[in-house]
Amino acid sequence: MSAQTGPEWWFYHLERSSLERAAAPLIEKCLERDWRVLVVSANAERRARLDETLWSWRDDSFLPHGEAGAEGLDPARQPVLIAPEPENLNTASVALLLDGTRLEPQAGFRRCMVMFDGSDTQTRSIARDQFKAARQAGLTCRYYQQTPSGGWQKAGG
Repeated sequence: MSAQTGPEWWFYHLERSSLERAAAPLIEKCLERDWRVLVVSANAERRARLDETLWSWRDDSFLPHGEAGAEGLDPARQPVLIAPEPENLNTASVALLLDGTRLEPQAGFRRCMVMFDGSDTQTRSIARDQFKAARQAGLTCRYYQQTPSGGWQKAGG
């Protein structure tokens, strides 16, 4: 964080690929910066799909991670923790919020990343509310829209 007193909020508007496939490279970039990541979704099916994707998203690597509540798993040791609640059990710098997960604008993270499918009107509306709240709190907000090739293009914000 710079001089501001809260996290940066980055929004990722999906239009092309699955949320799981789009999340993997973003998580990888966070790990390259030595940032731990807390991925939050209340949807058990989404968490299971993301778990599978992170193991197999590229032929030459996987992203080290664990699911909160898994037998024998120490959440504090996980560089990426997939969880149903936004409790920061792995001392993450980044919260990746899926499926309409909400956090207060001043959440205790370096960066809050909100990823949503543009065709899901409910999660899009929640993301819009989070964007407004973070802006009103004086926090840095960035908005990215998925390109036809699956990359990200900064838009507005």
